[in-house]
Amino acid sequence: MSSETAPFPKESGAGGAFVRQESRFRDRVTADGSSGFPAAAGRYHLYVSLACPWAHRAVIVCELKGLQDVIATTVVDPIRTEETGWRFFDEDPDPLHGWEYLSEGYRLSDPSYAGRVTVPVLWDAETNTIVSNESSEIIEMLNGEFDAFAGNPDLDLYPAAQRSGIDAVNDRIYDTLNNGVYRSGFAASQAAYEEAVVPVFATLDELEDRLGTSRFLFGAEQTLADWRLFTTLVRFDAVYHGHFKCNLRKIAEYPSLFGYLRDLYQTPGVAATVDMDQIKRHYYATHRSINPTGIVPLGPVQDLGAPHGRESLSPW
Repeated sequence: MSSETAPFPKESGAGGAFVRQESRFRDRVTADGSSGFPAAAGRYHLYVSLACPWAHRAVIVCELKGLQDVIATTVVDPIRTEETGWRFFDEDPDPLHGWEYLSEGYRLSDPSYAGRVTVPVLWDAETNTIVSNESSEIIEMLNGEFDAFAGNPDLDLYPAAQRSGIDAVNDRIYDTLNNGVYRSGFAASQAAYEEAVVPVFATLDELEDRLGTSRFLFGAEQTLADWRLFTTLVRFDAVYHGHFKCNLRKIAEYPSLFGYLRDLYQTPGVAATVDMDQIKRHYYATHRSINPTGIVPLGPVQDLGAPHGRESLSPW
């Protein structure tokens, strides 16, 4: 696959490597309003795709924190192209502006924007602009800045005492796994592919060892690190293993990782956020340079609701 036919040619680097673009919008909502974007109920809107792992994180944190009535969410169509980008479903139209495409919001926020349109987007309806399109920062805001309005304000997925450790794990997992599967799948040369795919499985092997003795990445309690990992794991066997050629092993072949995946999936409210139909249709029907026929595979068959047996590793 040449760089000219890569799914995102503007993100093709030296030697055929996929180089993800930096997020453009990096403002923050704060509880005290010091950022200029004060936390409030009904002011902010999330644009997400249920197919996208980066957006899926935000959907999960909203669910766990009880922010469904505080921050409205609109889901875009899972099928996107470089010509049109993310578009809105006819049955789930943009409620704020009547946009047909999310790119309209990017242009309204920055008329000079020329990058790829990504989700999630945290939108401020009062100033009519994007606050952030950086998922890692959006989920931190959702975790802590809206507690005055949250249905579950006592849940803290990013405790101050553990932040340095969480950040270090997140950096490692992002580089080699969350983004590593994309670097494998969008590689435009054999060398770039092999350079990316080997660390994917080195990281999975390390996580298998870690999760063999710990229920979650940091012991008994879930953190943002777990949910950043979950959205990659839940897509792995269905998409990344075949579509992105990350086929040395499946998650189902890792006893601890597969149990951990089921454990997280069975957290109340999470299963409803996993739409495997949209996930598979997005990847297989969108990336025609990788899958020219657009055929969406039926498998794999996985029972994520099966008992995971991880309760004994650490107390809930």
